[in-house]
Amino acid sequence: MQTSELVEVFKTRYHNAEKGYTAVTIHLFGIEYAEQLVGHNLKDICTLADVPISYVTEIHKGMRLAEFVRLK
Repeated sequence: MQTSELVEVFKTRYHNAEKGYTAVTIHLFGIEYAEQLVGHNLKDICTLADVPISYVTEIHKGMRLAEFVRLK
């Protein structure tokens, strides 16, 4: 998956997250796209999606959880 595609998905999910569910939405993004995110610069993805760079940590948490979690 191209970086630009990941940016668009992340941007849409982040900016449309329900109030109080922003972090959960970011974790789910990391879980769902864990394999596609490998090798991409997460700081660049946050910057291009107009999301604070501090959320790189939350994306990474989702990526780490991916091997233990199955989405409904």
